[in-house]
Amino acid sequence: MVAETLTRLRYRYVPDHLVGEVLGRRWMDNVIPVFLLVAVIAFLTGSIPNFLAAGNLADTSRQIGEFGLVVIGMTVVMLAGGIDLSVGSNFALANITALALINVAKWSVTASVAATLGVAGLVGLMNGLLIGYLRLRAFLTTLVTLTLIRAIVTFLLQQYQVQIASSDVDSEAWDFIGTGSVAGVPLSFAVLLVTAIAGHVILTRLRVGWRIMAVGGSRRSAYNAGIPVRRTVCLSYVVSGLLTGLAGTLYAARLSGAGPDTGLGLELAVVTAAVLGGNSVGGGRGSIGKAIVGAVIVSLLTNGVVRLGLQNGASAMVVGIVLLLAIAIDVRWNKWRGKLQAKVYVSPAYLALPPVPPIDSRSSSPYAMNDRLHDVEIIGLGEIDGPEDVILDEDDNLYCSVRQGDIIRFLAPDHKRREVYAHVGGRPLGMAFDKDGGLVVCIAGMGLYRVDSSRGIQKMTAETNRSRFSIIDDSRMRLADDLDIAADGKVYFSEATIRYGFEEWVVDSVEGRGNGRIIRYDPATGTTRTVLRHLLFANGICMAHDNRSLLFAETWGCRVSRYWLEGPKKGATEIVIANLPGYPDNINRGSRGAYWVALAGTRTPTYDLAMTMPAFRRRMARRVAGDEWMFPNVNTGCVVRFDESGRILESLWDLKGRNHPAITSMREHRGHLYLGGVTNNRIGRIGIPDADPEWTGPASYWGDRR
Repeated sequence: MVAETLTRLRYRYVPDHLVGEVLGRRWMDNVIPVFLLVAVIAFLTGSIPNFLAAGNLADTSRQIGEFGLVVIGMTVVMLAGGIDLSVGSNFALANITALALINVAKWSVTASVAATLGVAGLVGLMNGLLIGYLRLRAFLTTLVTLTLIRAIVTFLLQQYQVQIASSDVDSEAWDFIGTGSVAGVPLSFAVLLVTAIAGHVILTRLRVGWRIMAVGGSRRSAYNAGIPVRRTVCLSYVVSGLLTGLAGTLYAARLSGAGPDTGLGLELAVVTAAVLGGNSVGGGRGSIGKAIVGAVIVSLLTNGVVRLGLQNGASAMVVGIVLLLAIAIDVRWNKWRGKLQAKVYVSPAYLALPPVPPIDSRSSSPYAMNDRLHDVEIIGLGEIDGPEDVILDEDDNLYCSVRQGDIIRFLAPDHKRREVYAHVGGRPLGMAFDKDGGLVVCIAGMGLYRVDSSRGIQKMTAETNRSRFSIIDDSRMRLADDLDIAADGKVYFSEATIRYGFEEWVVDSVEGRGNGRIIRYDPATGTTRTVLRHLLFANGICMAHDNRSLLFAETWGCRVSRYWLEGPKKGATEIVIANLPGYPDNINRGSRGAYWVALAGTRTPTYDLAMTMPAFRRRMARRVAGDEWMFPNVNTGCVVRFDESGRILESLWDLKGRNHPAITSMREHRGHLYLGGVTNNRIGRIGIPDADPEWTGPASYWGDRR
């Protein structure tokens, strides 16, 4: 008992799974860059007198602002799967263009800035057309562009360098661009901050940003998904050109000079900063924040070694060595992090279940096996794939949710004809009718949706309140699976696990940890709140007949519980059925005050024993291929009818597993029981002799409206 208690406590309170979640966070990509940034600041502060003085910080931040804009542009290109080696030459072109227009052509500041951005944007557009539409290689194309633009810059220097140097611009606006501040922040740095915030919002919240990330992740997949790949790639280079032009304009206003070394080698520093910040060269992974971190590190290092008095060659060598070492450490850190995460992410817990109740056909147990589902009537054989849930409307039409993202309707009275009632996408699971006849659907990975009577589809909710101290971002929904609707219109639905998606639900069984929850959505206020947490794969959910409580199933806990919504027990949870012989799934009302629960499979002594051996399951997850893991038996279908107190009234089995090897849902309707299964290719229908032949689900919830 002592050993068992220690094992239980160790696997309950040692947060291996939290370590895995932390290691999987995207911000962990920035650990080494941020550490290096802190170390660089600390070293320069201690080595350079007055490094943190206001004047020095202002000068440094202006340089960071200009450099950071170019890094952001490069990051956008890299996220789309490309690279832009022409930024150095384009920066020099923008610099001399702005100076020539201001000093020689005597254009206004507004016209000069606009024209400079236009010229730099045209360079980006040229790269975009060649790489995006003509599909030339980015590296070679921008390398040629680098050489071509540098030649143009050299020609312009020969023509206008002397005039630029001998001219004096008397413009407060131009001086403000070069040396002005906004609320005490140098203008160039303020522009960088605004650009960074806008870029972050665009990449993470807007369609164009998602398209850039998708194209960078896989161009073929993005093309197959209907994303305009060529236009997206071209746009990324235009953005890079515009930001480079903006940086060149700020640089021109600050120094008011042009030379042959302007922008020389800038492309290498920019690529280094982008990669050092944690952005992927292969595309599809990165952020604006990472670009800013990398830009600050490179800028501080470059300026710091110069202020320390090192010669040009020595300073470049020191910067190169430090950056090379940082990148090497970052690469090793990411590899080590990936290996450690693989070891601790699947984190089994200790779960001791009560002994399996007797199910032998010769026993007097209410769970005794029979073959009552042997002769069920089959509906839609081979016409549907994975009807996880089934439901009937007040006109006796039969609906089911299938793997292809459709809601299929079989028309009354014989259910021979079928149609696609709605295409909701994702993997639709549990369903329920509201009082207005709308069909509310749980969709794995998407949340809660509603199909109205005219077949219009609308999202109800996809997020809930985040736990205050949760490391996992549990605000978004990963596996909403079943729901029911209270008399006041509030929707209560279960989310099986906050850690795994629909395709990985079986991994949650290996953990045996309380990753599930019950969520409430209120259509009147549009608010979503989590009601219960830490459930063992929360699955079926059903409003009690009196609407004062709800019943819910915990699949890995093999039990059915009640949560009180009203009355003296409001907010309390109590177990209704403590020990089922299988893994409960959906729960639904039945006639005469009863309820039905589907058992997706039967428990086995081997797996029950394995649930008390977390170390064994941990080794299995680490060393054995996923398709060879030990999983719960979900190959024997059963439905159980029980009353309000949890007393088992009857059980129906498909003994040989021919008609319904796995049953995940059932609905009683006019004296018959309709059966669905997430792995089946049919719907079953069987008569229930002692059921009320007039009872229907819609009438039970909303009354007979016909």
